[in-house]
Amino acid sequence: MFTELRVSEFLEKLASKEPVPGGGSGAALGGALGAALVSMVCNLTIGKKGYEDVQEKMSAILEKSEALRVELAKLLEEDTQVYGQVMEAYRLPRKTPEEKKARTRALQAALKEAAEVPLSVAERCAQVVELALPAAEMGNKWAVSDAGVAALLAEASIHAALLNVYINLASIKDEAFVQSVRERIAAITEGKTETKDRVLAIVREKIGA
Repeated sequence: MFTELRVSEFLEKLASKEPVPGGGSGAALGGALGAALVSMVCNLTIGKKGYEDVQEKMSAILEKSEALRVELAKLLEEDTQVYGQVMEAYRLPRKTPEEKKARTRALQAALKEAAEVPLSVAERCAQVVELALPAAEMGNKWAVSDAGVAALLAEASIHAALLNVYINLASIKDEAFVQSVRERIAAITEGKTETKDRVLAIVREKIGA
């Protein structure tokens, strides 16, 4: 599993000529890093003097950020697997009309799955952006910059993941599916840049930047 590699090993895999891990996995990793940083802010706030009034809220944020961190790590692995399924479909024989039809069906199904995984990554990353805001507002002031980094990483990872959605949508013939995905993309991205900017404004104010 790629998530069990050392950081240096994963980066070597990412830099190699092998097709996986690739951009989709990188987006999932970016989102997971953002979620981990939100968790860090929470853990540096819970139980600390001066933050007694926000203990319950920060604990709730921590529970959500940790769940997202785990989910994004799983999606990193899934992204590598769905790519393999697409490649397998492309390699199917297509000499006879029956083989061509079977190949098309398999390829279209694989492409849909290959679009769904990075779309799920983008959805989780969007949730991380939203969590970064209350983390910045209520979290330990000495860790507020980490909330800013979380928002930046997660918001960038939304768009990184969506590039992998778009590249698969271009080859999908099911117009209803494509339209449904585009609607989900609109919902995922709505207001996220503005939320990230709000987080950064809070960070800059608290650190005097």
